Amino acid sequence: MADDTTDTKSSNQMWGGRFASGPDAIMEEINASIGFDKKLFAQDIRGSIAHATMLAHQGIISAEDKDKIVHGLNTILSEIESGNFEFSRQLEDIHMNVEARLATLIGPAAGRLHTARSRNDQVALDFRLWVKEELQKTEQMLTRLIAAFLDRAEQHAESVMPGFTHLQTAQPVTFGHHCMAYVEMFGRDRSRVRHAIEHLDESPIGAAALAGTGYPIDRHMTAKALGFREPTRNSIDTVSDRDFAIEFLSIAAIAGMHLSRLAEEIVIWSTPQFGFVRLSDAFSTGSSIMPQKKNPDAAELVRAKTGRINGSLVALLTIMKGLPLAYSKDMQEDKEQVFDAAESLELAIAAMTGMVRDMTVNTARMKAAAGSGYSTATDLADWLVREAGLPFRDAHHVTGRAVALAESKGCDLAELPLSDLQAIHPDITDKVYDVLTVEASVASRKSFGGTAPSEVRKQIAFWRARN
Repeated sequence: MADDTTDTKSSNQMWGGRFASGPDAIMEEINASIGFDKKLFAQDIRGSIAHATMLAHQGIISAEDKDKIVHGLNTILSEIESGNFEFSRQLEDIHMNVEARLATLIGPAAGRLHTARSRNDQVALDFRLWVKEELQKTEQMLTRLIAAFLDRAEQHAESVMPGFTHLQTAQPVTFGHHCMAYVEMFGRDRSRVRHAIEHLDESPIGAAALAGTGYPIDRHMTAKALGFREPTRNSIDTVSDRDFAIEFLSIAAIAGMHLSRLAEEIVIWSTPQFGFVRLSDAFSTGSSIMPQKKNPDAAELVRAKTGRINGSLVALLTIMKGLPLAYSKDMQEDKEQVFDAAESLELAIAAMTGMVRDMTVNTARMKAAAGSGYSTATDLADWLVREAGLPFRDAHHVTGRAVALAESKGCDLAELPLSDLQAIHPDITDKVYDVLTVEASVASRKSFGGTAPSEVRKQIAFWRARN
């Protein structure tokens, strides 16, 4: 007996001290998903009500049993929403937790609910419903973020700032035009969200385990009841498909990247060296040791959230890449990735919308910086082409000499005497000074989508009409 006891303890130690009862405890730990898929309770109950209603309509279960099932499910919904439902790990997942409680409430009629369905199509339905609702929420949040940028763009359609390439001063633009660049980015994100909703708008319920069912079900009825366009068309693909989740994560990753780029600009712009914007205390923190510091922590955390979202996308792609048709238990690992990414994206969009509306814009500082780095050099080259008839490559060369001269004198192009400019090229006249200010440069960029205030206002009007 002593030897047997020793062997049992040794065996349990091999399995790990946390799992006191050995392999069974490990299996329960790795198999149970109720810790995270309980988030799907509303979708699970909604799907079950639609399924039971269809079964009764088709004469597969009685109307009396259907009424008991629906009443019981609504009772469970109220219990969960009020915090009075006890979830059990032994029952593995949200489906079995709900079904077990239903049996307690209504007795044998509960056993009829699972007729003509499997947990495979049930979880596919629950998850698809959840992702669809999350995409709809994301669409609304992106619309609010776009609206915040439109308001900023309208306020600053004429506010001059430096435009950058390689983070070096390039040409003057307006802050309104810069804001509209983000409107375009987040507009594309919203378009991707809308397309994703269209792609997933098919009901999985009725595909059963993988082959469909021999019961005379009406999948179009349940699809309509659950707000889907139509049912899915292949039962094998239905239970093994997680494209909708991967597409959500792809959209989240792209939107997160856009949010991160914006966050990086806010971090840079709020430094004393730039001083373009200032965030209020609502979106900043102080230093524990340096009293003068005001840190753009909200922007930095938005920037960091992108890494988590990207990780979720890569994780789910890796989970799915080696799975044969149809369902495999690996797919249980899909939900935590999507739930975490959705939470991160929601928080990042909300924080960024708040920062865009909150920040104070230092237009004087932006205007002063807009003229640095000889940002109107291209305007000089364009003037030489337009007024002096030079080929652009020759005008580029002449402009380069003018920039070099201004650098040597420590002045801006607009401060060079006409005699100096004419020494570089005799056809330059005093009219050139009309294009060498940042305001004149910006006003001249009237090409469609350009930075001229008139063009910025046209794009604002376009986006307001579609937002």
